[in-house]
This record gives sequence, structure tokens and C-alpha cells, in this order.
Amino acid sequence: MASSAPPAPAERPHAVCLPAAAQGHIIPMLDVAKMLHARGFHVTFVNTEYNHARLVRSRGPAAVAGVPGFRFATIPDGLPPSDDDVTQDVASLCKSTTETCLGPFRRLLVDLNAGGPPVTCVVSDVVMDFSMEAARELGLPYVQLWTASAISFLGFRHYRLLFARGLAPIKDVEQLTDEYLDTPVEDVPGLRNMRFRDFPSFIRSPAPDDYMLHFALRITERAAGASAVIVNTFGDLEGEAVAAMEALGLPKVYTIGPVSLLAPLKGPSSTISMSLWKPEEECLPWLDDKDAGSVVYVNFGSITVMTNEQLVEFAWGLAKSGRHFLWVIRPDLVKGDTAVLPPEFSDETAGRGLVASWCPQQEVLRHPAVGAFLTHSGWNSTLESMCGGVPVISWPFFADQQTNCRYQCTEWGVGMEIDGSVRRDAITDLITEVMDGEKGKVMKKKAREWREKALKATEPGGSSRRNFDELIRDVLAPSFHGDPAS
Repeated sequence: MASSAPPAPAERPHAVCLPAAAQGHIIPMLDVAKMLHARGFHVTFVNTEYNHARLVRSRGPAAVAGVPGFRFATIPDGLPPSDDDVTQDVASLCKSTTETCLGPFRRLLVDLNAGGPPVTCVVSDVVMDFSMEAARELGLPYVQLWTASAISFLGFRHYRLLFARGLAPIKDVEQLTDEYLDTPVEDVPGLRNMRFRDFPSFIRSPAPDDYMLHFALRITERAAGASAVIVNTFGDLEGEAVAAMEALGLPKVYTIGPVSLLAPLKGPSSTISMSLWKPEEECLPWLDDKDAGSVVYVNFGSITVMTNEQLVEFAWGLAKSGRHFLWVIRPDLVKGDTAVLPPEFSDETAGRGLVASWCPQQEVLRHPAVGAFLTHSGWNSTLESMCGGVPVISWPFFADQQTNCRYQCTEWGVGMEIDGSVRRDAITDLITEVMDGEKGKVMKKKAREWREKALKATEPGGSSRRNFDELIRDVLAPSFHGDPAS
């Protein structure tokens, strides 16, 4: 049991950053950690042992060597040992970390204090909220990072509203007809124009004790116990939703995004990368040879899986579009099988397509050759497409992606959704519309406008930069007068 006595005074603040154990959560937490390090914080970044081993395999030991004032630590995730190099099952991981990780994390904080410099604050992913108890025991400021959108936070929190209205829990998956999924859900505080299908997907489970449904509801309700909540978003984009979050009893919510724009481009920590797959270096040189706006970029993120039949439909949709394309096909993209593209597809697209296992997505989406993004609408991808000024074709898979897709298409004006099953002709038509059509022109204009607003929010004097300054001054390092780096 950790001592409740506070650690000895520190010369500089020391933040322990605890991401959830998935690629899409590690990326924004790493950006926040870099931002703190650039402001004079000592940083300890805590990965699971499984992901630490994946990083070493994909990037080499140097990836986790750290830099002065920025080090890495690990805790076990509680799952059986494995040398696999795949994304772990989400529900199993959430259950295991919740039930087993408090003890190892508590011991880590004690060890860090014993070895100095003493820990002065904890920044934890909302998903890893077991850490709240350990921070409380040491009397530390405890800030939670919500790595998804503010609108999806509200979607999870308002599951109770769907229960109260009798829309959930559903009795059987056969209940989820298109008519049922399209049921309007009006008067949801902080959300607009929602249908049942637009709420985070765990609500679709027919099991009354579904783990992820209740887990998502629990962690979003428990966020009220944090010292503050930070969200990777910006005021112009989600100010209404952020205000609704605070109205639910949360502490102050700080919008500090897009964190990819606030993270330092220079300095010791700027070179640290946490990609669990090794990006293929030829992606950017390949784009350099292409005309502006001529390439369709396809990437369904780190968790989405599909059938090989769906993969083939996407393939022929791309082929029939006649466009250049860069397609990321992860080794584990096809569920329980190896992704197999038809030989005829390779013949048909020779010279105009590049298939890679992973790529540096932020750089790709900022490349002038990219004209459209076929995506799962994960939040990192959503923000990165906006920062690149690139419109999207969305095929949401699970969790928050349905909510993000809805707003991309109806509120932010930057997206079109793949309706229903994946059909090659529909894929081709959407690509043609986004790349050449009148709707595509409007979407491109809106995407460029959002890019400018994102840049403005993160520039000196911008809302996200001011919020980050205030977070440090008022919550993370109030006893360190002025800028900790000064």
C-alpha cells in the first residue's frame, strides 16, 4: 500500500502519463507528454509490457530509450503473455487493466518517488481510470485525457437517456433494421441531429450485461472525480459539446487540440515515435511524384477488421475509380485470415496504386497530392484529415466512429458515408463525387476552412494554446511559479 505522505518537494514538476494500451490512444497521449516535456516537466510515459515489446520489435530499442527528462516505464496488462504483434481484443484489455493494473501502477509511483524526481501529477487516459485511486493516495493532481471527440463522450454518457426512452438495450440483433437504426433521437444535450445508429456502437449489444456498454458508461461518469479533463479538440469545432460535458458535472474541461499541432516540432522529445507498426518509408516519395489532389488515401486505422470479401469490394471500387491510391493494409486487417487481393486487381491498378502495411499518416494527409481519405473515422484520423484539409469517405467500424462520421457528414461538412454493405460500385461513385463532383468541391472548401481554424486554435494566443497554459498554471503545476521551463 502506498504511503499517503506527499513526496518531497521537486525542483521541476514530474508528470506520469498513462495511455490506454492501443495505438489510437498512445498517439495523442504521447503528444501531450511531449508538450509537457517542452514546458520543463520531467515525464514518465507508461506503456504496457505487451506494447513495449511491440515497439522494440517494430522500431528497435532506441524507440524506448527516452531522452533527458523523458523516460519510459511499463506495467503488465494482466492478459496472458503473448508474442503476437496484433491489436489486442478491446473488451478483454479493458476488463483486464481495470481489474489488475491498480497494484502495479501504485508500485510504479512508489518506485518513481524513491528514485526521484518525485511525481507531482498524473495524466491518465479516461479508459485507465483505475489510476485515479493511486493518484488520490499520494494527493496528486489527477488529469484525465479523453482521446476521442467531445461528441462521442456525450454519446457514451447519454446511453442512460436511450435506456430511459426505451430504445436500449435492444432485445435481439435482428431488431437493428435500417428503420430502427434511423430512429431519430432528439433533445440530446450537446448533440445535434442524432439517430440511434449515430451513438457509439456498444449500445447495439443485445446482452444486458455487455461489458463494453457498461464500461463506457462507467468511465465517462467517473471522470467527474478528476481534477480536470483535457480533450484533443478545439473550441470552434466542439465548443457546444464541451459545454455540455461540463454541465454533466465534470470538472473544468480544457480543449487543447489538435495536439498534433501543439506538440513540439523541435527539441529532445520531438523525435520520439510510438508507432506499433513500422511505417514504410516509400509512401511519401511515392506521393511526391503525383499531381496535387490526385490520390485517394485509404486507411482504416489500428483496430478495424473486415472480411476478405469486403476487402475485395474496396479493392475493385478503387480500381474502377481510375484514381491513384495509397492503401494501408495492416497485417491483421482481415479478421482471422490473411488479406488476399485478387491478382487481377494488381494487374488492373499497376502503376497507379501503392499498398503498404503502415505509413506516417499525419505527413500523408498533409501532402498536397492527397485529395480524399477513405477512413473509419477514428478521432485521430478525423482530426488529421482536418489538419490536412482533406475531405473523407467514411466507413465507421465501432465505438465512437459512428458519432464522428455523423458529424463529419452533417455538421462539419467534410464527409460522405458508405451506406449499408460495402459494394464496389458505391465505392467508385463516392470516390468520383469527392474527387470531381460538386459536393466534393464544397467538402474540400469546408475541410480547408477547418484546417485554418485548427491552426488558429494552436497558434500563439489561440484558444487551445491558452487552455494548455492555464492547465499547467492552475492544475498540473500550480506550486511552480510561472512557466516550469523558466
